[in-house]
Amino acid sequence: MRVTQSGMDLNLLTALDALLEECSVSGAAQRMHLSEPAMSRTLGRIRKALGDPVLVRAGRTMVPTPHALAIRSEVRVVLERARTLFTAAGEVDLRTMSRTFTVLSHDAFTAACAAELFTRAAREAPGVRLKFLAESHTDTQALRDGIADLEVGVIDATAPEVLTEHLFHDRMVGCVRAGHPLLRGRCTPERFAAAEHLIVSRRGKLHGPVDTALAELGLTRRVVGAVPTYPSSLFILLEGDLVGLVAAQLIGLTEARGLRTFEVPLSLPPLPMGLAWHPRHDADPGHAWLRGCVRDVLTAGRT
Repeated sequence: MRVTQSGMDLNLLTALDALLEECSVSGAAQRMHLSEPAMSRTLGRIRKALGDPVLVRAGRTMVPTPHALAIRSEVRVVLERARTLFTAAGEVDLRTMSRTFTVLSHDAFTAACAAELFTRAAREAPGVRLKFLAESHTDTQALRDGIADLEVGVIDATAPEVLTEHLFHDRMVGCVRAGHPLLRGRCTPERFAAAEHLIVSRRGKLHGPVDTALAELGLTRRVVGAVPTYPSSLFILLEGDLVGLVAAQLIGLTEARGLRTFEVPLSLPPLPMGLAWHPRHDADPGHAWLRGCVRDVLTAGRT
């Protein structure tokens, strides 16, 4: 990271990380338990050290400069490495730990599990904040670049710089409104294919494993459209006769909102659910606590 003087210390890096995350002097001050004038003075020191404004006014808000955006992930990586270095191996005081963890996950996981994670964090580590990022429609190196601390969901990462933990295999089930015609009688591949379908795809795809399985039986289905998120699909399925898919892990959440699920009469590939993280976090006791929390929530009730 470029600096113009030797006064860039770890405290300034911590403040810089807070400022770039909050994009607000007052927000960063609150996060670091400082007064706003003290944080303003710290921002001045950071600007002098970097030779860059870092944050600039845009209407009523502040936005990072291009240089600040370029170094943001590097700042996070340096801080994480420093935190691991100065934390005794295997030791962490959860009651006094003050950290923000960023979790990259499918929005279905966030909808189903985030509330329990917030509750557990409040009980065990009240100084921890959790940020959930939606999966991107483009491929990114979020773990490597420090954008996310943990990835949760269907893990297919093969890069050597990513560690993974397989938890279980899930499966897809059909999802429709109560009283849908497919719920009457046996749902055959033919009846399933004859319905109109809604796909959840962050990339807007209109074709998936279901179509491959149907093609092997000489069948095709009519996909009327795609939406990017799981919650949005539920609202749509409640109001008509479209057929959707959800992971079996989410049956309880789905049916609690008035929808009904059923077994898909096709041979679909299993969903390998798990965790992924960068090796720099592997020995970090705080990160290990986070992994344990997510693991417990995901596997609760499973044998």
